Amino acid sequence: MRSYRHLFRTPEFTPLFLAFAAQVAGQTIGGLALGTLVYQATRSPLLAAVSMFGPSLAQVVGATLLLSWADGLPPRRALTAVPLAFAAGTALLALPGLPIWSVLVVVLAQGLVASLGGGVRWGLLTEILSKDGYLLGRSVFNMMSGVTQITGYATGGALLVLLGSARVTLLVSALLFLSAAVMARAGLTPRPPRTSARPSVAATRRTNALLWSSPSRRRLYLALWVPNGLIVGCESLYVSYAPRAAGPLFACAALGMLVGDVLIGRVVPPAHRQALGIPLLLLLATPYAFFFLGPGPVLSGALVAVASVGFGASLVQQERLVAETPDALVGHALGLHSAGMLTLQGASAATAGAVAQVTSPGVGMSVMAGGSVVVTGWVACGVWGERRRPPVKAEA
Repeated sequence: MRSYRHLFRTPEFTPLFLAFAAQVAGQTIGGLALGTLVYQATRSPLLAAVSMFGPSLAQVVGATLLLSWADGLPPRRALTAVPLAFAAGTALLALPGLPIWSVLVVVLAQGLVASLGGGVRWGLLTEILSKDGYLLGRSVFNMMSGVTQITGYATGGALLVLLGSARVTLLVSALLFLSAAVMARAGLTPRPPRTSARPSVAATRRTNALLWSSPSRRRLYLALWVPNGLIVGCESLYVSYAPRAAGPLFACAALGMLVGDVLIGRVVPPAHRQALGIPLLLLLATPYAFFFLGPGPVLSGALVAVASVGFGASLVQQERLVAETPDALVGHALGLHSAGMLTLQGASAATAGAVAQVTSPGVGMSVMAGGSVVVTGWVACGVWGERRRPPVKAEA
């Protein structure tokens, strides 16, 4: 794959792309609406952060029990069922009078469903484009995600003002999930599972152990999961840090992520990508270290945008992970990456909310950023030299 034009001429790429765009839009608008609803009801930064990022906490359960289904289910069927489940759950969250504990149960159940969807989607992407085209294709998905988040958070903020109701905004999100299911069903062709092995909890655990047994893959997973997970903890505090400017802050973060994905996906030559992984992770964290000073909305937006360019590091790490994984396990491996990353994001959101609860949202952001810098330095000791070498051949 040499250009974005080639991607969209590839059969099935466009419907997969559009279905995911609708799902990201639903998650963006719904997450902002739910976080606002919970914060208005409780005035708790912790509960607001967990309500927005709580689905990520259930990813660890899915990674432990369900990931063998990522390669063992027909992709079209799975990618239709996942957004349908989100549509139903989001509509349930819009019901008036729902207790906070019930809200948390629903969002955790959604996270359990999502833990399977990531592996299915990215495994299918390697089938549609082949491993060689994965990075370019994934960069396009990431760019779309950034653009969709920019417009989604702006749209979500506008809907909250115009409709005057977070519950009605949640129903808009549910409709977007429903449209994602329709596009996946109508646009993707039936394919058999990538592996003939019977999916099971035991198979999930065996494959997890196999993937984790490689020191190189272990370092890649840690680099993919921890540093950016801590920074998502910073993002989870936007609502409590600046309630009136949370939407623009999320949009600035998405804009920075878009720039990082364009740089890694199209601008930086392949020979230089590996050397940028650690510097990008440091860029991701450093601007947030200054939030304890309480910068205003304009400066905060600039800091967030610059920091989010660092999310481009994950493309470098994913490219190497795909190269080091056998074809039959690619969906499982990418699902494990996605589940682990989202689990760390959810845990970091809860931790950041807890720190903000006893200090302030700005201090909470600075604490999480400091943790990300420390972990990046620790990971760099084992990862940097590994990344500078050519990818090893995946074992059978």
